[in-house]
Amino acid sequence: MDTLNTTLLILFIFIFLQILYSFLIKHKPRLPPGPRGLPIIGNLHQLGQKPHQTLAKLSKIHGPIMSLKLGRITTIVMSSTETVKSVLQINDHSLSNRTIPDAMKGANHHNYSLPFIPISQRWKDLRKICNNLLFSTKNLDMNHTLRKKKILELSNDINNSAEKFEVVNIGRLAFKTTINMLSNTVYSVDLVRSSDIAGEFKELVTNIMKEVGRANIADCFPVLKVLDPIGIRRRTGEYFGKLLGIFQGLVDQRLKMRELNGYCGKSDMLDAMLDDEKNAGEMYKDKIERLSVDLFVAGTDTVTSTLEWAMAELLHNPNIMSKAKSELNQIIGKGNSVEESDIGKLPYLQAIIKETFRLHPAVPLLLPRKAEIDLEINGYKVPKGAQVLINVWAIGRDSNLWENPNEFLPERFLGSDIDFKGRNFELTPFGGGRRICPGLPLAIRVLFLMLGLFINCFDWELVGGIKPEDMNMDDKFELTLEKAQPLLVVPIKVSN
Repeated sequence: MDTLNTTLLILFIFIFLQILYSFLIKHKPRLPPGPRGLPIIGNLHQLGQKPHQTLAKLSKIHGPIMSLKLGRITTIVMSSTETVKSVLQINDHSLSNRTIPDAMKGANHHNYSLPFIPISQRWKDLRKICNNLLFSTKNLDMNHTLRKKKILELSNDINNSAEKFEVVNIGRLAFKTTINMLSNTVYSVDLVRSSDIAGEFKELVTNIMKEVGRANIADCFPVLKVLDPIGIRRRTGEYFGKLLGIFQGLVDQRLKMRELNGYCGKSDMLDAMLDDEKNAGEMYKDKIERLSVDLFVAGTDTVTSTLEWAMAELLHNPNIMSKAKSELNQIIGKGNSVEESDIGKLPYLQAIIKETFRLHPAVPLLLPRKAEIDLEINGYKVPKGAQVLINVWAIGRDSNLWENPNEFLPERFLGSDIDFKGRNFELTPFGGGRRICPGLPLAIRVLFLMLGLFINCFDWELVGGIKPEDMNMDDKFELTLEKAQPLLVVPIKVSN
């Protein structure tokens, strides 16, 4: 009898342990669902030329949190406000670091690049420079006359083209003005003085964005990084090297000037940073030069792209352009330039900017984040080391969030509290959390000033007799989302 009881007890314990094991396995978080991949390459072949669109389509099948295997790299894609909140707010501390594209390692730039370096003392020092010296409200307000001067120069350039019935490239115009605003703010110089030089500089910046955003086999199979199999790191090293050479020359020139007796300081950010360095008792000339590369690449390309898309949408939708002109005419007067103090009085212009961010976010997948620990989001596992992408392009076109999501309708933002400063997860073109773009305050001012000028001071004719409804509105994916075809138009001066 004892033997039978012992046997039954053992059998009971065995069955209990099996049930417990099955329960634990069943309730253990698993990877989010995703498309079936191929051996070795995983889902790489499915991304195509426009991964932001591909991932948006896949999310409709597999859900707002989705996993893919890109070679050896586990990638988790977030495509809803709930999952974005989990990344940018709830788990921001564990998801603040980046997966670093091999392209960023050209010229060893990844060790100094503010957008990509890990959260560290170096990162905190660079953010402090941005927040306290470059983009603080106080310093931006002090430099408003400089931006006003550059807007006047832009207006004069467009007037000259209007007098000659000359075709202009909106993207190139915006780029030249943006880069000179930034270079005067930091260095008190115009970095580009002609449209030809602007074109060359823009090509250099575009090449960097193209290489960093390009699918790179070395990122998917880390063992290949030592080989740089398709030469991306070599090319970005050359591009970064050219930019560093420019900024090294500007900083060296200023350091020599500061050694002269009777040197009168300039009211720009370079002197402020060099003064800060002196007070801190440490040399960070290299920090300034490397930070300049990031500012001039990220700041110019994203603003240029957004402005070109905004103008393209206004020309594509003449009724919206007419409403924007009417508001500006009533508030500041026909043919007058927009002042920074006018921005708060122009709700429709604000709505146009927001709607452009929604439909055409400059960085459609934001910059990739990296999970520092195992996490659970929406009941699914996000494993340590996984790359995390936020598809803001997909969220901007989610029919559950937006009525008629593929139409350009600024009216949707009139009377709305939604902003783009990282607090509303349906509109996060600048990211959020600790990694939110530090240049946001300047970018917004520049966008309003230039777009206001384009709308209120000029009319525009499309080249070649193209009708608004026939405009090519396709995009092309690099790191930023650009128009597939540049916006070419003829300006017509508006009389006051």
